[in-house]
Amino acid sequence: MQNTAEDISHQATGHKANLSNPNTSEASKQHSKQVLESLGGENAFYGKQGEGDIEQNPGNVAGGLKAAINNPEGNEHYVSEEGKQQAKEKLDGMQ
Repeated sequence: MQNTAEDISHQATGHKANLSNPNTSEASKQHSKQVLESLGGENAFYGKQGEGDIEQNPGNVAGGLKAAINNPEGNEHYVSEEGKQQAKEKLDGMQ
């Protein structure tokens, strides 16, 4: 393993998942907490810029906005007309 930012993020993701798993022992969870701290805590995740900012892929953002705009009524994750309008405005601002 080369310990690139992506490698570290993958390690952190695995340990964070372990912390959420109700089937793992407390000893295992304690180990994961220690490893996460040594990796940098929340800043260990790929794309973190510090202070809660996340580097975002513009293509993914645009895809999410398009999905919100086209989200049909009755869908479990229904988007209001106001939300769709906001998504359209953000998408227009990206182009």
